[in-house]
Amino acid sequence: DARSLRALPENRARREGTRNTERPPPFMLPLLSPVAASLCPASLDGTPLPLNHPPLRSRPPADAASVDWHAVKSDLLDLFSRSQSVWPADYGTYAPFFVRLAWHNSGSYRVADGRGGAEGGRQRFDPERSWQDNTNLDKARNLLAPLKLKHGPALSWGDLFILSGTVAIEAMGGPVLGFCGGRIDDQDGSDSLALGPSPEQRSFHPCPVNGNCTPPLGAVAVGETKSLIYVDPEGHMGVPDPVRSAADVRWTFAGMAMNDTETVALIGGGHAFGKTHGACPAGAGALPRDDPANPWPGLCGSGRAADAFTSGIEGPWTTRPTRWDNEYFHNVLRAGWEKHRGPGGAWQWRLAAGEEPLLAPSAFPEQTSAPTQRVVMMTSDLALAYDPSFRAAAEAFASSPAALDSAFAAAWYKLVTRDMGPHARCVGPWVPPPQPFQFPLPKPPPEPVDYAEVWAALHKGADPLLPAADAAALAYGCAASYRYTDNQGGCDGARIRFSPEVNFPANAGALEAIGKLRGVKKVFGARLSWADLITLAGHAAVAPHSGPMPFCGGRTDATDGAGSRWLQPLSAPSSAAYFKEHPTGLTAREVLAVWAAASRAVAATRRPPADFFRWVALATPTEVAEMPADLRVVHDDAELREAALDFASDPAAHKALLAKAWPRLMSLGRFDGPASSPCDDPAATLMLPPTDAPAPRASSH
Repeated sequence: DARSLRALPENRARREGTRNTERPPPFMLPLLSPVAASLCPASLDGTPLPLNHPPLRSRPPADAASVDWHAVKSDLLDLFSRSQSVWPADYGTYAPFFVRLAWHNSGSYRVADGRGGAEGGRQRFDPERSWQDNTNLDKARNLLAPLKLKHGPALSWGDLFILSGTVAIEAMGGPVLGFCGGRIDDQDGSDSLALGPSPEQRSFHPCPVNGNCTPPLGAVAVGETKSLIYVDPEGHMGVPDPVRSAADVRWTFAGMAMNDTETVALIGGGHAFGKTHGACPAGAGALPRDDPANPWPGLCGSGRAADAFTSGIEGPWTTRPTRWDNEYFHNVLRAGWEKHRGPGGAWQWRLAAGEEPLLAPSAFPEQTSAPTQRVVMMTSDLALAYDPSFRAAAEAFASSPAALDSAFAAAWYKLVTRDMGPHARCVGPWVPPPQPFQFPLPKPPPEPVDYAEVWAALHKGADPLLPAADAAALAYGCAASYRYTDNQGGCDGARIRFSPEVNFPANAGALEAIGKLRGVKKVFGARLSWADLITLAGHAAVAPHSGPMPFCGGRTDATDGAGSRWLQPLSAPSSAAYFKEHPTGLTAREVLAVWAAASRAVAATRRPPADFFRWVALATPTEVAEMPADLRVVHDDAELREAALDFASDPAAHKALLAKAWPRLMSLGRFDGPASSPCDDPAATLMLPPTDAPAPRASSH
């Protein structure tokens, strides 16, 4: 658990040392010289921050809406056609290179916990920059650095990475659905530590047998035999068997929330472009983490152009590797492919002797004696021909270019946007309508409700309609579904009314609690959303312990629970990781404060907050042995116990933290921009309880 603290939002900046103020900004390094651009480690590595530095995720983002997106696109198109000697472009264009850059920034996303993806731009830092999947992508990032400098801080690295790939597809004649801007850059790679290789990944998500990992990891454990976030292109465990490789392909893409059709469209559409590199068996050279001054220099000749080494597999997938078409599917479905060791020493596939050859232009004809190069396939490519479901999709795309266009455009947009969360976060001139993977919500009720009247209705009579313990637990369960890692979930939509969220173990009793609120909902009808009613009831339950808090209404209701499919926390309240790595991004102390106000186990002790914290921290061995597991963890974990002692000794501090953290929790997942919320406007909130209303009762809590 202690090792995992480094990955927490509130602890990212807590590193020993200070920022090196003499080092030039990373985006200036390519201006020093072309050689410095490709060799200098500071363009890729972060520097330590002071111990008292604020959490990096709390920094206000640059105003992405102010970016001149058309000018950025124009500059990208110009860059694609200007091959530079420091890293010459295959076929005279960098467009395929930037498709790979965007894909590999996005493809780290995993739906199981929302980690990964392009937001944060963390491929600039370890561990991502040293993954073997990302070999030589340091050169792509350095090529983009002058554009980053030109367009300033409003253009994030994450947006630049994704826009470069999207514009590249369009430039080569490919279909695109649009572009969602607004990504916020991280200042280090801490949020990728759980992806691996790192002590955090090995501790929480180990893979004892590489190639046989379990969720949330892909089939291959990052940082084991090969540092791969995807499948091994040579085949399962390096064995060139397309049938076994198909299982790895499906596992990996399902981890990115892709179905079989989307998987086939992405692989075939992506491999319509460019080539893979394995000029000789010597390899790419040292990883950035091992030799930051000269990462991946390439050990085959010059290490560049025709001598480049990336995956160790050598050759293009199609005969026109810079133009969009569906040729890949015709090629992969052909019979007659045979495996062999390519010039890079890796298993790859070629058409056997006697088969009509497939020839592409040489990427660098001036450096080779042959003007053409044979089309090749990876084992993971041929998996699409051997698996029945994959093959059906491949045959459909081979017979219908229009079907491929539609499927690829949608799947690409999903690949590069899934980690952004709701459609409301997207900015820019090319944002398409909300897509199914963004789980769009209906508009809020058009006629506003008087929340003070709802408050009064909740407290009509001697006791609340819903006991405080149940109301707080319901609101907490509804709001704590939010994941800061991919901005999914939260109580807006009130999906806690539906499966699967209502069936999460932590939400036991939610249906009964909702049933007790139906009378109030019926009184106010369509003017009051279930989401607002649930959060308002929770607000009333917590107010006796926090004092008046701002309430922000205007939520709406989802029509189903699809948006909650992947939101069940991987850690239970009985684990210290639940508090220290809470999916909402709240600090461990904030989680402890709001959890104690909402936990039925805490309510069952019938102790007010200060007494509870004192009791749980100072409990006798006998009392500890009799505690439920989710209370015992607060006693047993040193940091949580220390926080409990602090709350017990300073009840006012706990009250103030609760009054701040609870409204924040209730508003998570609501956006009207990349980082802004409708609740940021003080005019959108009101203090509850009202000054002229009777104080709410702390029934059963």
